Amino acid sequence: MKNDQLIRGSMALLAILLSFVHSRAQESYSLAEAVDYAIKHNLNIKNTQLDAVSAEARIGEIRAAGLPQVSANFNLTDNLIIQRVFLPANAFGDPTVPTDEPPIAIPFGIKYAGSVSSTLNQLIFSGSYFIGLKAAATYRELAQKNTVQSKVTVAEAVTKAYYSAQVAEERAKLLDLNIGRVDSLMIETKAMNASGFVELLDVNRIEVQINNLRTERQKVQNLIELSYALLRYQMGMPPQESLKLSDNINNVNLDSLNTSIQQSGISYENRIEYSLLNTQEKLAGLDLRNIRAGYLPTVSASLGYGHNNGRDKFGDLFSSRWFNSSVLSLNVNIPIFDGFTKRYQIDQKKIALDKVKNSQLLLKQSIDLETNQANINIKNAFATLETQKRNLDLAEEIVRVSKIKYKEGVGSNIEVINAESSFKEAQTNYFTALYDLMIAKVDLSKARGELYSEN
Repeated sequence: MKNDQLIRGSMALLAILLSFVHSRAQESYSLAEAVDYAIKHNLNIKNTQLDAVSAEARIGEIRAAGLPQVSANFNLTDNLIIQRVFLPANAFGDPTVPTDEPPIAIPFGIKYAGSVSSTLNQLIFSGSYFIGLKAAATYRELAQKNTVQSKVTVAEAVTKAYYSAQVAEERAKLLDLNIGRVDSLMIETKAMNASGFVELLDVNRIEVQINNLRTERQKVQNLIELSYALLRYQMGMPPQESLKLSDNINNVNLDSLNTSIQQSGISYENRIEYSLLNTQEKLAGLDLRNIRAGYLPTVSASLGYGHNNGRDKFGDLFSSRWFNSSVLSLNVNIPIFDGFTKRYQIDQKKIALDKVKNSQLLLKQSIDLETNQANINIKNAFATLETQKRNLDLAEEIVRVSKIKYKEGVGSNIEVINAESSFKEAQTNYFTALYDLMIAKVDLSKARGELYSEN
């Protein structure tokens, strides 16, 4: 019994540990996983998805107009005061009635009346309806493309926020290394000061350097927290949820990135904005056809069937026989003259279609400009990064040499501090250049329509 309890307890503890490990693993996100999470949880995307669902309901509404329309009606009337009809006194041909006798008032109707009926209406032909059915499919396409556009926007925002958080973390790591290195220098300088080899002023200079580094480290820490908050917001993640980044920005293969960028070309069809305009052009054309269809006749049929009864006593209304009736009708509505209303509507729709075509041309020019700018920016970013990497290596070597000279007594404390400051500045410039390169890559991918794909 005790062994069974021990086994069950161990299994429960193991399940808790596995659950904890799994939950901890889920906190870490690569860039692709962060984008995928945002696609599923971002509220802007959810709103566009709701718009797509609403579009499906709108399509169903359009189709429903062509289905049979059935209605039923029940009516019960109590004529509180029966209306009277005035007739000539001799209306019934009684020769005894004087010709100058005043008219007689005769009740026209009965006290109680009831009727029940149903009607079936069916649209047979309507040009506007059939055009509407074609427009419904295009309307669905437009709603789906709006959702894709929202996903592209979110993917761009998440990617940039992800890179920002990565760079901030790398800067923090370098500052920690700098603080550790200057701390070691402080210990050595204090020992040399105690031995009388250096002045107290040298110690104070290094202490100022450490204080500046720690202040900057705190600023970077605040920047990290802000970057993570922004990333959570873009991902649609609750602020209190833990988040870690699994990708390392230092692992980016710059040679492969440079090659892939140079091989890519421009395709307007890859841009969701251009695809949206194509769909809007279809809708504008269908709008024009819909107005023209208004010149065609509309044909519908209706079938009605009902019962009615009327009695002076309410009880007799339901105990006596009800009489049935039925009617079948064919309705043809032929437009003849509408005061040129449709003509002016057609003129407006033509203008709307021309505007869409102009927007397509303008978007092409805009895509060309964006792509050229992104290409120039990324070339500049590569060149700047290469320069900053070289500066970083040189600054690191200067720090190493200046420390050796200082320890051997042939260099000054100021030289070491200046070298450390230059090294820190080179580190900051390098990661700024790396961040600019990654952002330029995102902008170029977006300009070419390659940033996000549903596939």
